[in-house]
Amino acid sequence: MNAREETGRTRTPPPNTSREESATMVWTGTWVAERLGIELAGGEELRELLGLALRRNPKRAHLLVSNVLGKHVPQRPGVVYGTGVGLGERVAELLGADTERAVVLGYAETATGLGHAVADGVRHAPYLHSTRRPVPGVRRAGGFEESHSHATSHLLLPEDPGLLGTDGPLVLVDDEFSTGNTVLNTVRALHGRYPRAWYVIVALVDMRSTADQGRLAEFAAEIGARVDLVTLASGTVRLPDGVLERGRELVAEHERASAVPAGTAVPVAPPVPYAPSVPSAVSRVALDWPAGVPDGGRHGFTPDHRDRLESALPAMAADIAAALGPGVRRVLVLGFEELMYAPLRLAEALERGADGVEVRYSTTTRSPVLAVDDPGYAIRSRLVFPAHDTAALDAADRTGDRYAYNVAGGGFDAVVAVVDSLGDSPELHAPDGLLARLAAHIPRVVLATVPSYLPAYALPGPRDGRNSRRAPHRSQEPPMLPEPLRGPAFSSYAPDDVGWLLQDLSDVELEAPTEEREEAIQSGGAHYAESLPVEYQPSDRYQRLFASALETSAARIARAVGTVTETVLAERPPRPVLVSLARAGTPVGVLMRRWAQHRHGLDLPHYALSIVRGRGVDANALRWLAAHHDPADVVFVDGWTGKGAITRELAEALAEFNDAHGLPAGRGFDPGIAVLADPGGCVRTYGTREDFLIPSACLNSTVSGLISRTVLRADLVGRDDFHGAKHYRELAGADVSGHFLETVAARFDEVADAVDTEAKEMLAADRAPTWEGWAAVERISEEYGIHDVNLVKPGVGETTRVLLRRVPWKILARRGAGADLAHVRLLAEQRGVPVEEVDGLPYTCVGLIHPRYTRGATGADGKAVAAP
Repeated sequence: MNAREETGRTRTPPPNTSREESATMVWTGTWVAERLGIELAGGEELRELLGLALRRNPKRAHLLVSNVLGKHVPQRPGVVYGTGVGLGERVAELLGADTERAVVLGYAETATGLGHAVADGVRHAPYLHSTRRPVPGVRRAGGFEESHSHATSHLLLPEDPGLLGTDGPLVLVDDEFSTGNTVLNTVRALHGRYPRAWYVIVALVDMRSTADQGRLAEFAAEIGARVDLVTLASGTVRLPDGVLERGRELVAEHERASAVPAGTAVPVAPPVPYAPSVPSAVSRVALDWPAGVPDGGRHGFTPDHRDRLESALPAMAADIAAALGPGVRRVLVLGFEELMYAPLRLAEALERGADGVEVRYSTTTRSPVLAVDDPGYAIRSRLVFPAHDTAALDAADRTGDRYAYNVAGGGFDAVVAVVDSLGDSPELHAPDGLLARLAAHIPRVVLATVPSYLPAYALPGPRDGRNSRRAPHRSQEPPMLPEPLRGPAFSSYAPDDVGWLLQDLSDVELEAPTEEREEAIQSGGAHYAESLPVEYQPSDRYQRLFASALETSAARIARAVGTVTETVLAERPPRPVLVSLARAGTPVGVLMRRWAQHRHGLDLPHYALSIVRGRGVDANALRWLAAHHDPADVVFVDGWTGKGAITRELAEALAEFNDAHGLPAGRGFDPGIAVLADPGGCVRTYGTREDFLIPSACLNSTVSGLISRTVLRADLVGRDDFHGAKHYRELAGADVSGHFLETVAARFDEVADAVDTEAKEMLAADRAPTWEGWAAVERISEEYGIHDVNLVKPGVGETTRVLLRRVPWKILARRGAGADLAHVRLLAEQRGVPVEEVDGLPYTCVGLIHPRYTRGATGADGKAVAAP
């Protein structure tokens, strides 16, 4: 129940110097401090550990540049590794007998190597680091956001799903402990899923402000656990008012004044003459990497892995030394973003085994930092090159620049670039790639590739005992899943409103007359999802009815939206992922997302996928979600419940998927659906259980982003494809999707107080499903001689669908139902379908599909049943 503060003095010198020489050096934070008024308050050891630089980041102007991390500043590998191991030894001393039960977690990208070295110092601890590289096919155990970073999403992808599920101490390692937000948010998220009694936070420096000093103890009390802090040094950064704006101006000023564009190399020393024939300057060394040993901690690294790597390091270092050849006196081993530990250990082994060779170590990074050639500035030079692990990246990252700092002009006569096999790509070898940039400044470039590790269950078939050098993402099943479709290219919704996990079948002729579809469906000759009904085009009278219904019910809908969203946020914190069932659920998902944004400032991810009665949910869409989000964070969303058939369909499909992919209870997809209205009593999470008119049920695509219902047909949807749908671009003139959303959202503030009250009552109430609707449907099916519950469609929404898409037989209406049924009565009148007033109906209305349908059938009143 306590938080212990523990700090110590560093014994490591600044980069490339002895302690005696350091006394005459200019502090590498002077340039920034003088221009921005930033003050680094702390002892002399803090200045030995840190310099200052400026970065292009809208959230934080300055960058604390570590001299012992091996990220931005080349440093002796023994110093980098020894610093981490020393911290780990202190952690082991703190933990005592609990050391053998500890797990170490490091942060991507900067602290992946530091965290691994800490785990080595703890000795018995398995290690895992977060990653920004999504890995399709690998189960996600969690994730979190880093508020001040330029790239925020962290994933936790352990091969062993039980790695974080122990109750032993969890050691969290980052390069700096500044506000504490990132680490504490991680602990809070993990504690909710994997509670434990002890957390140890490790950082090179404790840079919390006075205002943040007490938060650790408060946080420990909040979660009911012990929280300790282990660091090398402590201090604070004092920032004057307006520093962020002034920092931006200073970065812009120096980049404009630069002799070369900001996107190219900024060297300190004149480059070595460089011609396009780069391969002549680059050689490759083959590493005998031990079979089955991961390249790092992305999927976990065990003590056994550590022992096997230790045995193999001397031979691999000898191979690198041989590849460097004679005459090399100063060599840089350059790692690659999150791949920090493997190149660090290779560099450290090279340093120990290569007499007379001065070895330094650093890695490339995503962080954009200003380079200034001044001894009082921490980043003296910058090499810029395109990302070269593009097969692993989301679309937004594939065109981003990457950087290598303090390499050009560093006096190196050789560089060993260490990448994983996924990063050994055409982009790496391109004329503007990393190897070309290095060869332009350093006489000898050696490329060493470490095999990218992928958990066995994510690989398609037997392995040969050794990881393939091929990019693993290109050989997985499914081979590749596309990114979600977004508007306006697909749907009339804004791109941020929803990502459609569908394929676009807009150019395929799928529509069939209603009578033909009904006959084929009931005869067993076709499934309803293999074709589409002809889109109903509403009359002027019907459109006026929709507009009136929307105006009348907007506040009621807003209230239900608010209630269901607040319930979801309370039950699935901190950041649920909304996944609507296309297409009826999609407008509801968009409104829920807008409520969370409007009331709480939350930017919830929202996707739409297909579920087909009798065929299940789109498994490829689930695979995509599992690769990009924690399945336990996913909340499925639909518009309303009828008799609960889709609720049951989803539960069965998710149970099968979770079981097939080894996702245990509490860590897989939750089958609970959040709906606007639950008149059938089928779900626990709902806005209301009243059966009322939801205007989005009145129309088809023109209120749902111009998207058709989903299609699943063997000749169009392959094993590795998303289900399909059409975008009716030609109906844009009749589209009211945006109008529907804006009309409802405009009432959010009006209903806020009522929502707060209802949500509290909802959370305290017994919301167990009653399945009242299913019982009513079975009774109606027998009473009317239908004997098929699939032909009984209860509720206003389902009845509307019957009238728009199927061949209706009759409509049952609860006696006395008023405005909620105006559009139903109009549609029934247009189609010549009788409306029967009944007592004791649990729904406002029920639509009955004509049983045993053949073309030419008549309704109960003898009239021919015709399409609209």
